[in-house]
Amino acid sequence: MSLDTPRIEARPERLTAHEALQRLEHERNSRLTQLQAIHEAGHGAEEQMMSAQKDTINRVLNEIEAAFTRIHNGSYGICLGCSTHIPVERLEILPYTRFCVPCQRTTA
Repeated sequence: MSLDTPRIEARPERLTAHEALQRLEHERNSRLTQLQAIHEAGHGAEEQMMSAQKDTINRVLNEIEAAFTRIHNGSYGICLGCSTHIPVERLEILPYTRFCVPCQRTTA
């Protein structure tokens, strides 16, 4: 192999349960930190915006918890719309996603 040739590593088709759990725990901790920061900011002129942020964060937390359930029941990484495997690249970006990109577009 030439030193000039970039090394291309094969990407796994699926995340391992351990990798998925780590990503989901990171996402959950990030959202909980955001909620804590909003709570500590208190009431002010931006109360309506903060309420919308809280709603969004709570929605994502619910999706994260549902993803933990899918890991435990063996359905994690399977699209709920078409039952195909969700690409690992998508799960790396959105570890709590329930849909592949085409099905997400039709549910949005």
